[in-house]
Amino acid sequence: MLGGSSLLLPGLWLLGSVACLRGAAGGEGRKVTLEYNPGRNGSSLSLLHVRAVGRNDTLHYVWSSIGAPTVLLLYTRSESSILHVNWTKLNSTSPAGAIWVEPSGSVVYSTAVVFTKVFEYNGANASALSTGQGETFYPPYDLADFSWNGSLNQTALTAKFQGVKTSDPGGAFRNGTISFQVTAYEQSSRDSPLPRLLHTANSSKVEFIMDRVAPRGNSSRFLLEVVTVEERGRRKRLNSVQSIDDEYTPTIFEMAQLVSEPHNDSIGSSFFQSPIHCHYQPLQTANRTLAGPSIAHAYFGEALEHSHSIAAINISFGGEDGEVYMEKGYLSWSALLGFGTPPEDTFSPLVIAIMAVALGTPVVLLLAGVLVLLFTRRKRYSEYEPIN
Repeated sequence: MLGGSSLLLPGLWLLGSVACLRGAAGGEGRKVTLEYNPGRNGSSLSLLHVRAVGRNDTLHYVWSSIGAPTVLLLYTRSESSILHVNWTKLNSTSPAGAIWVEPSGSVVYSTAVVFTKVFEYNGANASALSTGQGETFYPPYDLADFSWNGSLNQTALTAKFQGVKTSDPGGAFRNGTISFQVTAYEQSSRDSPLPRLLHTANSSKVEFIMDRVAPRGNSSRFLLEVVTVEERGRRKRLNSVQSIDDEYTPTIFEMAQLVSEPHNDSIGSSFFQSPIHCHYQPLQTANRTLAGPSIAHAYFGEALEHSHSIAAINISFGGEDGEVYMEKGYLSWSALLGFGTPPEDTFSPLVIAIMAVALGTPVVLLLAGVLVLLFTRRKRYSEYEPIN
């Protein structure tokens, strides 16, 4: 998992495109509904189904705290596709086949993102990950070993999974929690709270929060391991995208994109974006496994390592030398994931106006000067009488 150089980038975008994704094209919106524990009566939230219906298609986001926190992303070419859950099988040690969609042939693309572990290390040398130097790592927090509580807000289209470590001999979680907050979108816009992520109706947001978890060192930084599951034959590519629009996010000018490229004429991909200054370790794809059970195994099958490609990326945050978390005891990392072409910042009206004034004013002054000069010269020559 660890090792190798890291990439210092202020954002991550785990993405790919779904061909013929019409539902939110041309600024159209989607009808979004949130349902917890579909097909089951109970007050505890362990599975959240976000259903976004567009024109001739439906997006399904299935979030779960069963095992490691996981989200399934399913794209169907049907406005009436329905998610089904066999809860008896899902809660068993062999959950394969517990989650499916009908009509069965409507699913044209599927993927999963799993948040597996949180690592804590000595961040006294913040550049150590970039230079490949060794750091002092404490035993990791396996998120599959956490106990999670959930809450849902239908009006705001948000849900929150809040967890604490079930076995905590060191007392790090005596007053602290780790949370994942999910937000769904019905149309293209920009978030109100910072970092004001630009989003479309084909995307949703997840926010990872560490609140008052006691650090085990004086300069602790934290690293989140994110694992992706894709059909075999797809190639992932990690690159960066420049942004020059600073109206909304004046400290962010670069985003990293983890792109899932379709194989031959196949359809689909998925994405993930985070506009904060983080260290990203290189994408790792060789000899990856995914511990279970989880909803990824419930949908793709228990032997998904043989039928799908598994890759991992490690995201480190916590401020330079770890002083941010030591002072505040709070970390928040936002990311965007979904289907289709990722949203891109363009020149805003404010930036265009500023550029117009900055570039247009000298031109106007120059033209005005030329006109004044010509008028003055003509007036001076007109004062002389012609000689017969």
